[in-house]
Formats: sequence, C-alpha cells, structure tokens
Amino acid sequence: MYEDASQVANDAVGSIRTVASFCAEKKVMDLYQKKCEAPVKSSVRLGIISGLGFGFSFLALYCTNAFCFYIGAILIHHGKATFAQVFKVFFALTISAVGLSQSSSMAMDKTKAKDSAVSIFKILDSKPSIDSSSDEGITLESVKGDIEFSHVNFKYPTRPDIQIFRDLCLFIPSRKTVALVGESGSGKSTVISMIQRFYDPDKGQVFLDAVEIQKFKLSWLRRQMGLVSQEPILFNETIRANIAYGKQGEEATENEIVEAAKAANAHNFISGLPQGYDTSVGERGVQLSGGQKQRIAIARAILKNPKILLLDEATSALDAESERIVQDALDSVMVDRTTVVVAHRLTTIKNADIIAVVKNGVVAEKGKHDELMKTHDGAYASLVALHASSSASKD
Repeated sequence: MYEDASQVANDAVGSIRTVASFCAEKKVMDLYQKKCEAPVKSSVRLGIISGLGFGFSFLALYCTNAFCFYIGAILIHHGKATFAQVFKVFFALTISAVGLSQSSSMAMDKTKAKDSAVSIFKILDSKPSIDSSSDEGITLESVKGDIEFSHVNFKYPTRPDIQIFRDLCLFIPSRKTVALVGESGSGKSTVISMIQRFYDPDKGQVFLDAVEIQKFKLSWLRRQMGLVSQEPILFNETIRANIAYGKQGEEATENEIVEAAKAANAHNFISGLPQGYDTSVGERGVQLSGGQKQRIAIARAILKNPKILLLDEATSALDAESERIVQDALDSVMVDRTTVVVAHRLTTIKNADIIAVVKNGVVAEKGKHDELMKTHDGAYASLVALHASSSASKD
C-alpha cells in the first residue's frame, strides 16, 4: 500500500547529498506526502468498513444474548425447559456468534493472503524467454570469436513503440577491435546486451562463429565474454574477493589474482593500501576512486580470460589521468581478443580496426578512422567535428 511512498523515502535517504545540494528537502517531503495521500484515503475507508463490521458483530452477539435470556425466561416460566438446558443453549449460541464475528474480522486478511498468493504463484509460474538456469544448448570446443548481426530488428519490451534496430547488419571479425559510435540512444549498448543474450532480436539473427547464439548453452556463452562497463559494480567485500569473481568453476589462486591485477595496472595501488588485497571496497566500491574501481573490474575480466571482451563506455566517467591509466590497461587486455568497444570519446577509438557508426537503427558507416574522415559530410566526420567543437567550447 505504501510502496511508492517507501520508494521516495528510500531514494531520498540513499541520495541525501544530492537532495541537500539542490536544497530539495521540502520538495521530497511534499512528494512523500503526496504519495501517502492515496493510502491514507484507502486506510480511512477501510477503517470505516472495519469499524462498522466490528460494531455489527458485537450487536449480533448482544442481540443473541438478549434473545436467549428472553426466550429462556419464557420457557422456564411455563415449565417447558430447565435452567440448565437454557444455559446450555445460551452458551452454544454465544460461542457460535463469537466464532462468526471473529471469522468475519479475518475477511480482509483472507483477501490479502489471496492476492499475495496470486502474485507469488504468477512469478513462480512465469517462464522467461531467456532462461539463464537452463542447461540446454550446445557448446564449442574452441571459440574463434566471429560475431555477426544479420538483419536484426529490435524493440525493448518495456518500450515497444520505439524501434531500436531496423535491419541492422554488422560483422565483428575475430581478434579485431570494433568500435561502435553514434548518438545517445542509437543502440550501441544494446549491441553488447544482445551479444550477451540479455535480449533476443525480434527479427533476424545474431551469430557466434556462424552458429546462432540462441542454440548455445547460455551459461557457457556468457563465460566466453568479459564485460567492463562505465560504472563497474563491485561487491561489499575485499579487493581479492571482487577480482576472484572472474574465475568460474574453481577458486582463483593468489598468483592468478596478482597477475590479473598487474595486467590491469592495479597491483601498485592495491599494494599501497594498508591492508593490500584484503582491503574492503565498501558498498558499491565507495572506498575507492573511479579509476581504481575500473581497474579492479578490468582485473576481474582478465582473470576470466574471455575470448570476447566487451567495453561499454569503460573510460567515459574518468578524469584525464585515470583515463590514460585505464586505457593503457585495456590496450594490453585487448590483444588477440575479439573486442567490442562502445565509446563517446572518439579519441579513445581512433586506433580500432573497424569503426561502425550506428544511426537510426542501422550501421550508417564502417571503416577505419582515416578512411571515414575522408568523407567530410559523413556521419563519423560529423561526430568528430561535433566532439571537437564541444571540447573547444569547454576549454
């Protein structure tokens, strides 16, 4: 009943610094009170109904008592019943009336239990279109890393009125770095989500090594991939435990963790911490800087040793110095791997083997940086010019 109001309170407490910085305390309080209005009205209505029901149940009880005393007195007066018989009937009727009144008071609880059971069984009976727990599907002995999007059409289930891809065709060769660029909302990150099979295309196919990815065992498919996103998710555990999450099926050794951290350019700052690899990162990595969190996420991906590396805005939230360090770590990781890079900062993807410009749900242009820049009125050249003017205005 109070879910919306609780959500407002939870968001406000969790983001109290943001609320305070905008002096929005009163606005949040007003929003909380507004969210409470509907439950309050509902509770008042429910209270009136409950009160009337409670009063009626006691009225029925007292009327039953009065009826028993009146009829019993008449029967005793005429000698048709004894005092003991009257009281037996009186207590039987009284107990029955009490039971009926108590059962009526639980009618609301019965309704709540029924509604809760319906929602629970609805969840239990639901069958997701992509079942990550399923053991069905094929696996490959070795993964080359060729990825192909063939005439893919796609809309998000939550936004069925917005077409994300319209006949998207894209080939990502193995052991090459392919960068996806384009305007916000063009579907760059959706490509990565579909490679990991968090979504299936509405039309068309996505292939890995010429095999449609729906045919693969899902857990095996995702084990072939390593993801480094813009905002890395770290668990409220030690640095060692967070890096070790990249190892599946068996425990990661100390040497493997250290080597992964060195490859991610993270070993030096970890060793400089008072507790080293046993340092707790805090909730969502709050104890570390953005660059440090990102390098731990990269180390986790390196420990996984994926055939396919997915970089979703991996450096866009970092300052210049942290970006340089993280980019150096990524450059060393991308060697001999199929790499898909999503980036807004075009300077980070100039050396990509292939740059694909996603626009209006299709690949508008594709090629190397120098080749695309020759087309001065092309989509990529326009993005570079816009990026350059934006950087100049900031300076």
